Amino acid sequence: MTDETTDQTVDEETESETPETSEPAADAEPAAREDRGPATSGGRRPRRRRKAEDQYLPEGDERAALALKFVTDVVREMEMDCRVRLKRPREGDGEAEINIEISGRDSGRVIGKKGQVLGALQFLTHRVINRPDLDRRHVLVDAEGYRSRRDNSLATMARRLGKQAVEEGKIITFEPMNPRDRRVVHLALAKFEGVITKSEGEGDERRVQIIPVRR
Repeated sequence: MTDETTDQTVDEETESETPETSEPAADAEPAAREDRGPATSGGRRPRRRRKAEDQYLPEGDERAALALKFVTDVVREMEMDCRVRLKRPREGDGEAEINIEISGRDSGRVIGKKGQVLGALQFLTHRVINRPDLDRRHVLVDAEGYRSRRDNSLATMARRLGKQAVEEGKIITFEPMNPRDRRVVHLALAKFEGVITKSEGEGDERRVQIIPVRR
C-alpha cells in the first residue's frame, strides 16, 4: 500500500446495490405462494395438510426441536399466516447450525423493515437454545429466502467495491455491520486479487475495511 492510499466510507443503506433492495415490503405478500383454496366463512383460508416427508425432524436433537417450537409459538402468537419448518443441514455441517425457514402469506411482515423483525426473532431464538452451560450452536432464521438474497447482494457489492479500491488506490470502509454481514464481505473478497479485508472497531461500531495492496 502506498502513501497515496486514502480512506472512503461506504454506507450500505445508500449504495445503489444495497442488500435491502430485494426485501419484500413489510406488509406485502411474497411473490409466490401456494394456492390455499377458497376462504372460509371467517375470512381465513384453510391450511393445506403437508406430506410427512416434507417435514424434517431430527431424532435426538432437542435443541433443534426447542428452536423450532419457540419460533413456531412466536409466529402463532403474532397471528401470522406462516409455516415454520426446520431445514436439513448441509452435508458436513452435522448439528452445528440450526436452520429454520418461515414461509407463507405473512412472511413479509415477519421479515420487517430491513429484516429487523427477522433479526430480532433470530436473536431471541439464539438466546433460548444457547444456555451458559451448553456448547454454542448457531441459529439461522430465514423467511422466503430473504437472508440468502441479502447475502448475495452484499457479496456482489463487496466485489464491486473491491474493484474500486484497486482502481482508485483507496481504503473503503463500510458502515458498522453485524457479525454475519461482516463474514459475508470477508468471504466474498477472500480470493479477490489486489485487496485484503479487516474488521476494526468494537461492539456495534465494528466495521469492515477493504484495503488495496501491491502484489
